[in-house]
Amino acid sequence: MKECRYYQRLDDGTVECLLCPHHCQIANGRTGRCRSRRNHDGLLVSEVYAKPCSLAIDPIEKKPLYHFHPGTTCLSIACTGCNFRCLNCQNHEISQVVPSDAGYYDLSPEAVVSLCLEHHCPGIAYTYTEPLTYIEYVTETARLAHEKGLWNILVTAGYVCQKPLADLLPYLDAANIDLKSFSNDIYQRISGGRLQPVLDTILAMRDAGVWIELTNLIIPGINDDMDMIRQMCQWIVANGLASTPLHFSRFFPRYKMQDLPPTPVSTLKSALHIAQEAGIQHVYLGNV
Repeated sequence: MKECRYYQRLDDGTVECLLCPHHCQIANGRTGRCRSRRNHDGLLVSEVYAKPCSLAIDPIEKKPLYHFHPGTTCLSIACTGCNFRCLNCQNHEISQVVPSDAGYYDLSPEAVVSLCLEHHCPGIAYTYTEPLTYIEYVTETARLAHEKGLWNILVTAGYVCQKPLADLLPYLDAANIDLKSFSNDIYQRISGGRLQPVLDTILAMRDAGVWIELTNLIIPGINDDMDMIRQMCQWIVANGLASTPLHFSRFFPRYKMQDLPPTPVSTLKSALHIAQEAGIQHVYLGNV
């Protein structure tokens, strides 16, 4: 176990996690929403530090990143845990479980960097689950990766407080941020979070010079309202991100959303046209 960096002790023996906007108040022996940060006798500890549950070598386009060193590969790593509860999660087998329910590798930050170099990957992607829930592992690995000239790529839903994010930003080179909708109500109903902290993350990464690409998974009957998509695209352009690639991704039934149909390709094409009309320069369709 690794002591977490972002928390405070409360008088009754609970701890308050300060990593993400949930600000979980965690009793002794319990975990926060992410299931991987536990109150251990008044210390908040990460139970997944240096214990990735998934390793792979991926094309960078799979993240998806289409404009950041296309044609290269990255070492993808993930630990269990997520601070969202997305009903449509495609990686729920590792994101929505406690660490003991998944196997893991013993890999220190130094070992991850060595593995990346051994396989001649130019960068590391922290991906598949929510890497911000194991931010200590990501930050320490990313710092060592930079020392060896490797890139660091974050694939994230972006639900994090600004102080932890600021500590990580100097080590990030690129990120794909999952902008799930442009409605606070949909964020709450489908994912259990709020929209504004995600927008704040996008702007913080923009200001730090991190290469950004955005993904919007369009779910039939949930976030396929074209007026809302237009508002999202207008916000992107108004905030100086017109050249930021936007990926509209097709939904397929998963996890707790087995009763919905796949997204019609015509819906994706309508979203693409709206994005282009709003002034977004690079728009792509995924899962088609």
